[in-house]
Amino acid sequence: MSSTVVKKENNEVTLKIVVSAEDFEQGIQKAYNKMKKRFNIPGFRKGKAPRKIIELNYGAEVFYEEAINAIFPKAYEDAIDEHKLEPVDRPSLDVEEIVKGQDVVFTVTVTVKPEVTLGEYKGIEAEKKEYNVTDEDVEKEIERLRERNARLISVERPVQDKDTVIIDYAGFVGDEQFEGGTAEKQTLVIGSGQFIPGFEEQLIGAKIGEEVEVKVTFPEKYHAEDLAGKDAVFKVTVHEIKEKELPELDDEFAKDVSEFDTLEALRADIKEKQENVAKMREEEELKDAVIKKVVENTQIDIPDVMVENKIDDMLHEFNYQLQFQGLNLDTYLQYTGTKMEDIREQMKEEAYNRVKTQLILEAIGETENIEVAQEEIDKEIEKYATQSNMELDKFKKTLRPYEIEGIKDSIRVRKTIDFLVENAKIA
Repeated sequence: MSSTVVKKENNEVTLKIVVSAEDFEQGIQKAYNKMKKRFNIPGFRKGKAPRKIIELNYGAEVFYEEAINAIFPKAYEDAIDEHKLEPVDRPSLDVEEIVKGQDVVFTVTVTVKPEVTLGEYKGIEAEKKEYNVTDEDVEKEIERLRERNARLISVERPVQDKDTVIIDYAGFVGDEQFEGGTAEKQTLVIGSGQFIPGFEEQLIGAKIGEEVEVKVTFPEKYHAEDLAGKDAVFKVTVHEIKEKELPELDDEFAKDVSEFDTLEALRADIKEKQENVAKMREEEELKDAVIKKVVENTQIDIPDVMVENKIDDMLHEFNYQLQFQGLNLDTYLQYTGTKMEDIREQMKEEAYNRVKTQLILEAIGETENIEVAQEEIDKEIEKYATQSNMELDKFKKTLRPYEIEGIKDSIRVRKTIDFLVENAKIA
């Protein structure tokens, strides 16, 4: 096999690949072995006809397509390796010349990873913001803990903001009760925004057992199109009113909500955790600021296919997030009335920036010879195994070579970012 680069332009490479007659013959034999059971020729049991007999009956070219499928992958891979190309899309194949007993000539066109001409990336000026944890921040977290550990108690007074109420309701547009607008013993937290705007506020002051008429207007963009923008009246009966009772703020509270024996120890732990989060935020924002300036200093002609592939990845991530809410991408599209092409268009700029950033960081890593040691990979794999609650040896057996390479690449990117920050001018 031999190959030459015919043309290289705008991230698209055209290769001429020549496969020897001997290799093509091997491909034809493989094709025969795979396809022979399809042929039913008089005088031979099905699948037992010799190759020459099949070729006499159907023509020598009967095996050509399958033979090409057999020999092309390796020939293409060898050509890519020989010319040190990094394809980012599937190749387009054209068979220029194919004659039995002669070399086979392919022309292959494929989009490749663009070359990156780096701009200034050392000595980047960036400002490091500071986030200081105050006593007020700690007390806010203490109050959130009290809220989460509050209990609901029934009260006999009228409804107030933040109360939890148990209600029946029936919705009407004009004199007609509409479908889906009726419920019994429904739990609602006043002020939560769970119902359409204006509904919850009109229940404030209502008493147990009395019927209240709640007048609302459905939003112009509402999932039930027959109700969108229409005025409606809900007849609501309040059955029960509950208010939160917060626990006393003392050492017993600390024991109930944490592993600490005193309220002061709990406060100290909260402050330490908040300071750690603040420090991480400072570091991440600094990294983002440095990376942003490095990216702005570099221009790259990014192939559209790389952006589209990144959008595919982002859609996969989004669908995974939706599953935690009991949804998927299809139901999300139906519920929001959004088209897939609209979402892809919305993601396009972010996808472009992600691809550009990744390419630049890879190029800097190569330029600066940033290497990843085996022990760093092993440590990362051990961390993943722990997160997966698997024994290390069993987890390693589940990893495929490309996944290990992906772990190595992610470590190199992290080290490259650290390199940029270390060589930046921080104000």
